[in-house]
Order: sequence, then C-alpha cells, then structure tokens
Amino acid sequence: MTQTPTKQQPQPPQQARAHFVVPAKHPMVTVLGSGDALLRVIERAFPAVDIHVRGNEISAVGDAADVALVQRLFDEMMLVLRTGQPLSEDAVERSIAMLRAGGAAGPGGAAETPAQVLTQNIVSSRGRTIRPKTVNQKRYVDAIDKHTIVFGIGPAGTGKTYLAMAKAVQALQAKQVSRIILTRPAVEAGERLGFLPGTLYEKIDPYLRPLYDALHDMLDPDSIPRLMAAGTIEVAPLAYMRGRTLNDAFIILDEAQNTSAEQMKMFLTRLGFESKIVITGDVTQVDLPTGTKSGLRQVQDILADVEDVHFARLTSTDVVRHKLVGRIVDAYEAYDNAQADQSAGGNGSKPKRK
Repeated sequence: MTQTPTKQQPQPPQQARAHFVVPAKHPMVTVLGSGDALLRVIERAFPAVDIHVRGNEISAVGDAADVALVQRLFDEMMLVLRTGQPLSEDAVERSIAMLRAGGAAGPGGAAETPAQVLTQNIVSSRGRTIRPKTVNQKRYVDAIDKHTIVFGIGPAGTGKTYLAMAKAVQALQAKQVSRIILTRPAVEAGERLGFLPGTLYEKIDPYLRPLYDALHDMLDPDSIPRLMAAGTIEVAPLAYMRGRTLNDAFIILDEAQNTSAEQMKMFLTRLGFESKIVITGDVTQVDLPTGTKSGLRQVQDILADVEDVHFARLTSTDVVRHKLVGRIVDAYEAYDNAQADQSAGGNGSKPKRK
C-alpha cells in the first residue's frame, strides 16, 4: 500500500518584539501626532503589527520583517524631530514608502534615509522651508549642486520645476550667481505672440504665470518687481533666448518637452561662464504639432554620455500633490501601455470607409 505524502503545513510568520523609549525632551504628541494621527498612519501601514504605547514607551509585536521596519521608522522619526522639524502624516507616509523600497544606493554608493531626505533644507521664506520629499527628489536636488546641466524628467506634480526654482533662489541668495533666468516655450501660441492684445509682458504672462507663482512662494512678493526691473530675475519666452550668451546665471527651461530639436540645441548653446542650467519636462505631455520631434526626447540620446550633464528621472511615486494625482499618472501610463501593446499586436490594416 502506497502512502500519500502529507502536505507540509505553512509555517506561521516569525514573530518579533521591539521596544522603543522616547526621550523625555520630546513630548509624545510630537511622535504620535495630535489625536494620535501619526500613530494611526503607522498602524494602517502595518496591520500585522500590534503597537502599544505606555507613557513614553512604545512596543511593537508581530511579523519580524514588519517589526524591524517599525523600529527603523521610529528611529528615523526621532532623527527628524531632533532637527526641530515637526512631523506630518505625509512625512510619515513617505518615510514608510522609502523604508519599504529598501533604500536603493544613490550615485555616491550609499542609500538615502528618510531623515536625510526630509531634513534637507533648500530655501526658507516667510516661515516656510522648501525641502525634497522623496529619495528621487533629493537626488535631483543633489545633482543640481554637482552638475552644470541637469535635466529633470518626470510627470506632473513631482516637483521638477518647483525644486529647480528653489535651488535658483538659493544660489542667488548665496551669491553663487548674479541673476536668475526663467524661460519656457509659449507653444500654444506657436511663439508668435503678435496677434495677442497688450504689451509684450501681457502677451506672454499666461505662459509664464506658473513660474511667477513659484517665485512668490520663495521670495518676498514686494521684492519681485524690483528684482525684475533690475534684471536680477528675468522671465521670458524661449524665443527671446536666441543669440544670447548667459553668464553668471541660474537658467531654468520649463516645459522642455514642447521644444523642437532645434530650439533645444539653441538653448543649450546659450550656456556661459559661471552658469548653471536646469531643464524640466514631461515627455508624456508633448503639445507640439504633429511631425515635430520633441527636443527633450531627442536630447536624452544625444547627451547621455556627456560629462557634467545629468538626467534625473522622477516617477509617479515622487508626486507631491494630492495623492490622487499619482494614481491618475499611473492610470494614464497603464492606458498608454495597453494602447501601445494593442497597436503592436494589430495587423496594421486600416478600416474600410463606408
């Protein structure tokens, strides 16, 4: 008689326990949040871990891997609090995402920790400090420090332009440059603005308004007209860059996916001495006329191996707007991929006209 081998029962996940003591100088509300809001974020993220708070002591019991992450999370939260920076629900959620991602090694070989990302100050204005919020954003900001030309490529809401603007203001305040030049292609008007009513600045204002809005977040609004009148800050459409050499300047080209190949070459060759260029864009949102190749798409192949040029790529995980924006970006990307697969799988025949 042949015996049927018995199936091995799945082993229960290994249990572990962690214990954490919050130093007396940090009130528990700064760690757990008002009304335990931060604690609820952690509990939702780790449903397999039981977290108990007693006085200034926190214990966690559950799956060993999750408990280890919870322990690291509290360590990172304490490092942030030691800098005097308060914690928010968003900061805790992003810290959890970074820890779960495993901390891929950066360009320097070492992985960035949540505390390193969340405590890196770029510029402060009117009681507000601008900082990177994700690992890729930190690497983007660090690349701007290290390289002369940096491309920030990624979907809407990833902070490409905003962080570049913050670095420009930082460089101006530190006297690393003497002026900031902000430009973008007025592609909706084909850069032919003559038919629009008003003065030059009234004509181009709708296309450059996002850059003005970012400036108002980072500088005293009353100082901006004065700085612009003195030429310290210049905001102009891309067409007005032709024929110039831009020395001692921090130059930002926004919406670069809407440049043609010729415009991109023209802009890059404006670089002068003691200057830095940051080019931002989203290659999935090209508004150029059919048949015109995006200069941002092409330049990635042309300059991929050129020294002192860096391509920083951001994804939907770096979106810092409403959480729904990241999901919308992912949904559109999945739809585009499905459409591309469907087109590739077709026989290429055109439907007959009725």
